[in-house]
Amino acid sequence: MTEPATAVPEMGTVHCLDEHRAARTSAAPVDLTKPALAPDPPTAEAPAAEGEAVDRADNPLADWLTVPDTPVLPAWARSRASVIANARALGRLTWWHTRYHGFRAPKYLVKAVLLAARGFFRATAGLWPTLSAQDHTATVRALRAQVKARPEDIDLAARLQAAHYARTQTRRWRFGAAAVTVAATAIGVALAPPLLQAGITAAVVTPLAYLGRGKETRLLDQAAPPLKVEMSAQQLNDALRAAGLLKSGSGKDDKDLPKVHCTMGPVRDGRGWAVIFDMPRGGGKTASDVLAKREVIAQELGVDEIQVIMSRVRAAKGGNAGRVSMWVADDDPYLGTPNPSPLEKAETFSIWEPVPFGQDARGNRISVPVMWQSLFFGGLPRRGKTFTQRLLTAAGLLDAYVRHYVADGKGGADWMPMKAVAHRLVMGAEDDAIEALKAMLQELLAEMERRFALLRDLPTSVCPEGKLTPEIMVKYNLPVIFVTIDELQEYFTAMEREDREQVINDLCRVARRGPAAGFICNFASQRPDAESVPPKLREIITIRYSTQVVDRTSSDMVLGKGKAAQGADASVLSEDHKGVGVLVTGPASYVTVRADYLDGPAFAALCRKGRTLRETAGQLTGDAAGDVTAAADAAGLSVPAIVSDVLEVMRHSPRMFTTDLLAGLVNLDEDVYGDFNAERLAAELEAAGVKRTSKQVKISGANGAGYQRRDIEAAVPAEILLSVGR
Repeated sequence: MTEPATAVPEMGTVHCLDEHRAARTSAAPVDLTKPALAPDPPTAEAPAAEGEAVDRADNPLADWLTVPDTPVLPAWARSRASVIANARALGRLTWWHTRYHGFRAPKYLVKAVLLAARGFFRATAGLWPTLSAQDHTATVRALRAQVKARPEDIDLAARLQAAHYARTQTRRWRFGAAAVTVAATAIGVALAPPLLQAGITAAVVTPLAYLGRGKETRLLDQAAPPLKVEMSAQQLNDALRAAGLLKSGSGKDDKDLPKVHCTMGPVRDGRGWAVIFDMPRGGGKTASDVLAKREVIAQELGVDEIQVIMSRVRAAKGGNAGRVSMWVADDDPYLGTPNPSPLEKAETFSIWEPVPFGQDARGNRISVPVMWQSLFFGGLPRRGKTFTQRLLTAAGLLDAYVRHYVADGKGGADWMPMKAVAHRLVMGAEDDAIEALKAMLQELLAEMERRFALLRDLPTSVCPEGKLTPEIMVKYNLPVIFVTIDELQEYFTAMEREDREQVINDLCRVARRGPAAGFICNFASQRPDAESVPPKLREIITIRYSTQVVDRTSSDMVLGKGKAAQGADASVLSEDHKGVGVLVTGPASYVTVRADYLDGPAFAALCRKGRTLRETAGQLTGDAAGDVTAAADAAGLSVPAIVSDVLEVMRHSPRMFTTDLLAGLVNLDEDVYGDFNAERLAAELEAAGVKRTSKQVKISGANGAGYQRRDIEAAVPAEILLSVGR
């Protein structure tokens, strides 16, 4: 999986010294630090530049005076943020080791005592020849043997007696000294203060434990767990050779085979191995060829392909067409407890800033700039697609100068909290909802043309680029328009062909021209084939995100043609990767992201906070301003849940048949309304204070049992109706 450029360490520009020296000996000196099409050399009147003077062919000091184009400081010390981050990491590591070994202190104490006992035995065994005067014993034995051979030798007998006496005396004072030393130490320890006792004990036990250690004996446990993945330059070359990226030999000339040149590593980097390497020249293989063989390389390294993160190193980072950055994780980096979204606790947010979105495999924060962009989300159901799409819309909730237009083709509960904020909210894909969607698009197009007309008339000093700016937004009351449409395929499949083409054309116009006027399009669909979401709409969208899909073809449908071959392949994700997807932000920029987590209650709380912000700023407009249930929630008044839900289902209809109303309620919350029938619905509404003026309604010339929306609204407190102008 390909990662953003942030995963590649900074590197200096690499110059070829051979070419540099050859240039100095040529007739026309060449400065390799300049482009090939350099300006004309300085005239005779103009003094030569300092660099040109150094690089002259007749300058004998040129090699000495050439300044290396290499950073003075290491990568971790080039910024205050990096130094602070590394210092904090050292602190966390020290605290972790302190806790790890602190819990094992009793074990280490017992182990030290056992080692000291073995050391005492070894010390005693080593000192025994000295204590027992073995050197004197050898002399006595030799003299005794001589005396037996010559018993008449008086002088020899005297020497034997003297040697025996010396041995006896030596043993006495040596054993006595040892006994006195041990006794004095024991008495001193017994009479010393507790702190001194501990010091003396440590002073005695430490050398004895050191003496008692074995070759394989370690007092402290190994704190770092054993590495799950091993990696070396040889393994990397073998993996690339097995993938057909390096030439293979017969086995006799392996030393002459081409190998990659590692400019960094392999080294341990976090919970994995990092390496940057160059493909050898002459083999015709590029970095793109390496990315396309990701699965084979992973297999040869003995890991899953989700653990192999690869990307090209571009020229801006000191790279070339054959340089690859690879990070191999010890395990799946996208599993575990999800990270809560920073937006959940934020009070406000500016949509002009990049939106916090998630983290990559190495824990780097990923943010998505949404201004001047359009976004598309795709993937299989129940993989976190809607939750991820809501992250970007949630950022707009915390900016009072963002006006939301929302349509949900599924019509479920995911987007219901937006009724408190949305200028327009379309729920479901029934006939009335489709008409509401078409009307919403026409309103958007009219607003877009109005804005372009206004921006064209502004002076260049106010609007230099013909685009919306934060100043223009506030001065002329032109809030950013955030268009969110979920489950696009539901609308397209429910429409007639003529209506479908018209809606597609309208969406294309908004997505293509709208960004300059402050429009942000945020669309989502399941597998976007030509029938559900046509290519002409998908291809004009700049930022794309895909959760798990069934195959590489489906991945390319969401992320763009050919992206899977470049490494951006969402089909490698598994069912366990909920909230994980491949994010494409440009033709050559993509990263696998574990999106931040923002659940339904937290999203609803943000919607309520967004309503308060807009009321304070005077930006609460459209459907949200006239929504009775949202107004009741904001005022702290209680509206029966059945009344609120029925009003939500009837949002686009003044009247509705009972059967359609029941179907809408089930779609809204199947757990609550799955067992409802007409009789139970009538009883629940009557208990909530709804009084029906008529039990029959007429829709499109057909009569049937149903409800009027005005009858439902009459059950809402009067002060709420007055606040929304009803």
